[in-house]
Amino acid sequence: MGTEFKALQLFSPDNWKQYELIDAGNGEKLERFGQVVTRRPEPQALWDKLLTEKEWQQLAQVSFVQKGSHSGEWRKHRPVGDKWQINYNHEKLNITFNLSLTSFKHIGIFPEQALNWDFIYRNVKAMKLSEPPKVLNLFAYTGGASLAAKAAGADVTHVDSIKQVISWSRENMESSSLIDIRWVVEDALKYVKREAKRGKKYNGIILDPPAYGIGANGERWKLDENINEILKEIAQILEPKHNFLILNMYSLGMSALITENLIKGHFGNQRKNMEVGEVYLPATSGLKLPLGILARFANP
Repeated sequence: MGTEFKALQLFSPDNWKQYELIDAGNGEKLERFGQVVTRRPEPQALWDKLLTEKEWQQLAQVSFVQKGSHSGEWRKHRPVGDKWQINYNHEKLNITFNLSLTSFKHIGIFPEQALNWDFIYRNVKAMKLSEPPKVLNLFAYTGGASLAAKAAGADVTHVDSIKQVISWSRENMESSSLIDIRWVVEDALKYVKREAKRGKKYNGIILDPPAYGIGANGERWKLDENINEILKEIAQILEPKHNFLILNMYSLGMSALITENLIKGHFGNQRKNMEVGEVYLPATSGLKLPLGILARFANP
C-alpha cells in the first residue's frame, strides 16, 4: 500500500568532522567536541567499554561527576575553558554552537540530531512557495533545528519553556550569522493548542520532547501521558501539503512501534514518505550508542 511505512531503520549522522564519539560503556560516554574531550554519564551504555580505563583517563580533558539525580560538577584534568564553539558544516549548511560546561551534564548540543538538521535544510530548500516556509520547533533547546531551518530560508518559531535556553539559542543564531528567529518562552502543549484555535498552519514541525518537564508557568509534561495529545493538536496546524514532521523521543519506555502507531493515527496520507527507527551514534571504538526513536516524513 502507498501509505505504509518502510522497514524500521537505523539513523546516524556521518557528516560531522568536529564531533566524535570515541567510546561508550559502563554507564558513560567519551566524546570529542572540537578540541575538547568530555567524559560524562550515559544511561543507555549498559555494556563494557572497549577502551581501557587508562585510555579513558588519558583522553578525557573534563569529566562530569554526578552529585544528585539531576546535577553534578565538572572536573578538569587539563586546562579547558568553560565555554567554546563548535561548527557544523555539511554541503551548504553552516551553523555554529556555543558550548558550555553546565551543572546538568549537558553542554548545549545533542550531536546525533545533525541527521535531522540536514533533513530540515534539504526539505525547506525543496519547498518552492511564494512565501518562506513556516517552521515550528518545539522543546527546541539550544536551537540546532531552528538554525538549520532559518539557514535554509524558513520563517522560524522556536518554543522552549526555559528562558536561559532561549538566550543560549539566540547566541547560537548570532554566532551562525543568522537573524529573525521568533523566540517563545512557553509550554509547548499550551502553545500548540493556542495555535490550533487560531487556525495557524506550519509547513514544518519539529518536536524533541523530554520524558519529563516543567513548563514556563509550572505546567507538568510527562511523555507517555501527553505525547498523543500534542500530536493530535499538531495534526491540526501542519499544512496538508508542502510539509515535514520530525518526532524524536529519547525515553527508555518508548519504541519504534509506539511511534509508528502515533504517527499513523494522526497524519493519514501525509505519512507516505515516512521513516521510523532508532537513532544511534557510531563510536570510533566500534560500538553503536542508541539515542532514541525517530519518526519523520516530508512532502516538500
